[in-house]
Amino acid sequence: MAVAAGSSTDTTDQKPKKPAKIGTTESQSQGRRAAFLVTPAVVLLAIVIVYPIVRGVIMSFQADAGLDPATGLFVDGGFAGLSNYTHWLLQQCTAPGGVTVTCPPGSLGAQFWPATFVTVFFTVVSVSIETVLGMWFALIMNRKIRGRGLLRAAILIPWAIPTAVTAKLAGFVFAFAGIFNAVLHTSILWTGDVWPARFAIILTDVWKTTPFMALLILAGLQTIPADVYEAANVDGATKWQQFTRITLPLVRPALIVALLFRTLDVLRIYDLPAILTGGANGTTTLSILVVDQIRQGFNSAAALSTLTFLLVFFVAFLFIKFLGANVTADHQPKIEKVK
Repeated sequence: MAVAAGSSTDTTDQKPKKPAKIGTTESQSQGRRAAFLVTPAVVLLAIVIVYPIVRGVIMSFQADAGLDPATGLFVDGGFAGLSNYTHWLLQQCTAPGGVTVTCPPGSLGAQFWPATFVTVFFTVVSVSIETVLGMWFALIMNRKIRGRGLLRAAILIPWAIPTAVTAKLAGFVFAFAGIFNAVLHTSILWTGDVWPARFAIILTDVWKTTPFMALLILAGLQTIPADVYEAANVDGATKWQQFTRITLPLVRPALIVALLFRTLDVLRIYDLPAILTGGANGTTTLSILVVDQIRQGFNSAAALSTLTFLLVFFVAFLFIKFLGANVTADHQPKIEKVK
């Protein structure tokens, strides 16, 4: 009885152990270590990205240096307000007497809206063609065929060539006595007229950057399980039904990333048209216009750069807001049985 009583007493005296609390010392130490490692990258990004943007915006509100009528010397322009922006958006130029007039045809101020149209035109046409061809190339590279590695390498070669070299090669291809006219049996001045020059740039850009689209889409295709297609075959789905109901929904995240990258890239296109046509014959883009304006005034060029940045930022926002809302959504396509 004594032993029983003692054992009962020991049992009742024991208290349930509380779960050990995770100490905050280790987590705080990891947080400080993470902050220490991330800080250099943040500082570097602030110097390389944030400071130039802020500095460019500040410069865009300053007037370019001009001649003092009294002394004939260059003087600081001072604060200009929105005059640099109205110069581009409303095509307003300042006459020698200080009077604001409409920019004459051929001047840089009159080329903003044509350059914007050319830039958007290049973007829409090039990215559309590259998306279709990139999807086709990705589907071919994703097949299990003999020599697949060699095929992938051959498709990716144009993307590995530097853009300057590609532009020089395109200059030989689209010359009057070049390969294109010889193959098509035509006599077109591809870089000497407006629309032929534009299509020459588009074809060259498509040839070079379609492999980039194909590579990103291929990465998305390789994440699709093979058993999904096997189940679709059992259900009697056709190849077109498998493509529209399985491939496209599952490859959508990679496809949107590819579209975003290429769209933002073409909106900033400079080197290809600058080398191939020099911006002549209706091929001046916004980036080419910025470089031309820098030779005449940094502050006005800063305003044009800010407008170009806002255009690129707006397009990126549209992609992320409307096309990227469900990019990471985890869903499986529904395969209907073919009756």
